[in-house]
Amino acid sequence: MRRMGVALLGLLLCFAANAEMKPGDTPPDALGTTQAGQVVSMSSLRGKVVVISFWATWCGYCMKEMPVLANLQSLATERGLPLQVVSIDSKESRETFVRSSRALRRSLPSLLLTWDRDGSLGKPYGADQGIPVMVMLHRDGTVAHVHVGYGEDMLDSLVAEINGLLAEPPPASAAVAAN
Repeated sequence: MRRMGVALLGLLLCFAANAEMKPGDTPPDALGTTQAGQVVSMSSLRGKVVVISFWATWCGYCMKEMPVLANLQSLATERGLPLQVVSIDSKESRETFVRSSRALRRSLPSLLLTWDRDGSLGKPYGADQGIPVMVMLHRDGTVAHVHVGYGEDMLDSLVAEINGLLAEPPPASAAVAAN
């Protein structure tokens, strides 16, 4: 009986490990809904480096991270860099999302805030197991980096990864469209 339990646990862990996005994978298209009801998708951001951050109001580190991400987005916008930060409120009520979005938009207007009501958007990235989770995507829309449970000590390396992605050439389809 004990062996069967161990085997079942091992099987479950294999399925859980396969459910998470890894570098090179193509992520699901959905990135949530804004407070105004606009649906945000990966396909609409193709050609940009996308930084996805899963957060919640109860996550102290997540709330500290928001101004850093907003400043990064503002700087990229000022410099004409192809970057979009998407901050996805994970598993909080619509009321909490709307209230926090209004407050954050006043102080951090450059952030694109969306809502993941039940955690289904974050599940492929491991955000259903805990936050913070940050996912960085190449300009072709594939996963470059997935960070689960990181802290302030990683800030320099996270910024370096984003800068590295911005330095990559645009995907062939985006380069053709630009000409």
